[in-house]
Amino acid sequence: MLRKSLVVLLLLAAVPLCAANPAPVNLDFESGSLGEVPPGWHSPTVQWGYTAAIVADMAKQGKQSARVSGAPKPTQSGRPAFGNLMQTIDATPYRGKRVRFRGAVRVEGAGATALLWMRADRPARQPGFFDNMQDRPIRSAEWTYYEIAGDIEDDAESLNIGVMLQQSGTAWLDDVTIEIIPKQPTRAAAPRALAPRGLENLIAFTRLLGYVRHFHPTDQVDAADWNAIAVNGVEIVEGAQSAEELVSRLQDVFLPVAPSIRIHVAGVVQPKISRPEDTTTTFAYEHRGFGEKAPDWRSIYSTKRVRAMKLRDPRILTTDLGGGVAATIPLDVYADARRTLPHPTRAMPQYPTAAYTGKDRSTRLGAVVLIWNVLQHFYPYFDVVDVDWNAELTTALRAAATDEDDRAFFFTLRRMIASIDDGHGAVVYPAAWRGRASLPILWRVVGDSLVITTVDADVTGVSAGDVVEAINGKPALPMLREIDAQISGATLQWKRTQSLRELALGPTGAQSTLTIRNPDGTTRTAQLTHTPREGLLAEKRPEKIAELKPGYWYVDLDRITDADFTGAVYKLADAKGIVFDMRGYPRADRKLLGYLSGEPLHSARWNVPVSRWPNREHVEWDTSGRWTQPPLSPRLPRNVVFLTNGRAISYAETWMGIVEAYKLGTMVGEPTAGTNGNINVVHLPGDYRVVFTGMKVLKHDGSRHHGIGIVPTVPVTPTIDGIRAGRDEQLEKALEVLGSAGVPAG
Repeated sequence: MLRKSLVVLLLLAAVPLCAANPAPVNLDFESGSLGEVPPGWHSPTVQWGYTAAIVADMAKQGKQSARVSGAPKPTQSGRPAFGNLMQTIDATPYRGKRVRFRGAVRVEGAGATALLWMRADRPARQPGFFDNMQDRPIRSAEWTYYEIAGDIEDDAESLNIGVMLQQSGTAWLDDVTIEIIPKQPTRAAAPRALAPRGLENLIAFTRLLGYVRHFHPTDQVDAADWNAIAVNGVEIVEGAQSAEELVSRLQDVFLPVAPSIRIHVAGVVQPKISRPEDTTTTFAYEHRGFGEKAPDWRSIYSTKRVRAMKLRDPRILTTDLGGGVAATIPLDVYADARRTLPHPTRAMPQYPTAAYTGKDRSTRLGAVVLIWNVLQHFYPYFDVVDVDWNAELTTALRAAATDEDDRAFFFTLRRMIASIDDGHGAVVYPAAWRGRASLPILWRVVGDSLVITTVDADVTGVSAGDVVEAINGKPALPMLREIDAQISGATLQWKRTQSLRELALGPTGAQSTLTIRNPDGTTRTAQLTHTPREGLLAEKRPEKIAELKPGYWYVDLDRITDADFTGAVYKLADAKGIVFDMRGYPRADRKLLGYLSGEPLHSARWNVPVSRWPNREHVEWDTSGRWTQPPLSPRLPRNVVFLTNGRAISYAETWMGIVEAYKLGTMVGEPTAGTNGNINVVHLPGDYRVVFTGMKVLKHDGSRHHGIGIVPTVPVTPTIDGIRAGRDEQLEKALEVLGSAGVPAG
């Protein structure tokens, strides 16, 4: 399944930069001619099927506004396209200031959404402030003002503002302002260890929050700010000194949004929940995966309240929360024709409006509470991963309480997510990697050695095949294993693809000393500089479509576009054999596989969990999303090899699963990552995002895929001697296999 992790963020990061205006210009769009791109603005997404122009229809103010319209065309990367109108401004006047970008927006089109966005660009492509309203998309056809506010870094070079259109439709922008505003106060509770009673209180609070937020569908729950409840709630409940006091504090937090629940000392029998007068129906939550209130428009996951067809008694959950406290929670709530019943008798507390930050103890604890519950109730692979999730809650709460700052908490979240063994599992917090750059090499583990495989052209002192024994005096493999423990992955091969990249990171401009073991057993040292570069260093491969030997072709699925393949398909149809390189992530459309079969091809089994009960009980599975690819002409030869390895994850594994199930070719190389399925992205207070797999994917025969992946029929692992000689041993084996099928490979 296509991995859609933070797609819009990645696409915006790739938007080509234009010369910055010295100051904002043409914010009212009154300058410029109708039908032209507004002067001072530019639209870098014309090639994706979108246009931007000045129009005179229904401006919010004045006579003109800006319009972005169109329908998406495929991008070369295979990522979803969007329309964009933007302006780049010199950031010097805004450095160290809080800036508000405000504009009037309206949008039309079935399923279309608009997003304001603002991004600060810093030296050496370091990440700066970024917000694209992805968690609060604009859907209204009426002119409404929206805004983004953020603190701009002291070294920001340029400030980018704009409006995006997602899907087919039209979005209008008018009456833009960009101004410096007073900085928002931030929360800053100091680190402090949890007392034993405080830990019990927070565990009880965590469990109750999950049951109420996700499975008690009152109007108030549905509209609540759960970030505010989680962050402020930990402050309210942590200090309770007894079960009775904990009950009282939990009631203060939850009864304003859930007036019919019962929170009581464990063992105390509660009276039956009575039916309010004027009741006509009940509501329940239905989750398809985990859906946030303002989901990404590409997400297949959703959360909605479902009205019962006829009045029925509610399902009741009675559960021990720990800390001497229990709760009785209706999973169906009564309602009349207009709203859920009973009406709250307690007003919602007025929580402080200070900004959330990972430097604040309560923000960190609240974030743990929120993400633990999302995974507890919706992660689909707890049946096949070895983790004590309750113990992870205890560990994460203790660490969050004492983390020194936001970066330390980033690593606490990373260790928490690493425990679920999910190749899509990740914590996104750009500030954690600011000021870091990679060494100009690639490396991998061969046997019990860390071996350099690729060296940037400008680097001297190291060569492919060099064995790295130590980095800055520390043994290399133990360092790598420490990073492995922080990486979420269903298999070691996927963890290693990520930890090897992180092992190469260091402060920008700093030097790292590598201790190299020579072939004769002696050692030497080499110093390399951590240098920013455009794009990732790539291993050497043939041209993306190349005839390696007469009649034998190579196609790199990691680099070709649909247009590349279409232009070569008739040459490939006449080939004696083809090597498709899937040692990475495909950019081409899956329809390419249709040229390899005379029958329709079906994808693996997608299973989206449909949950109406907590703790993943009584889960049903929606299997309707399976893909079908019809056969296409011209037919390619059956003498085909697919190269693959541990970098092939998700969408790549969809391809390889079809190859495996329908025997479309011989598979050569190393096992894939063992993780497939659409992702969920969860936004946490403090600007952290957590990514995880939201569906269960099984192989075509119904067997397990997660943690196993696609295992090649011809396993080949590079050797140190082969790397030193500059050989691609997996590609060599692929050509050998093609030759053994009937025609010598040379």
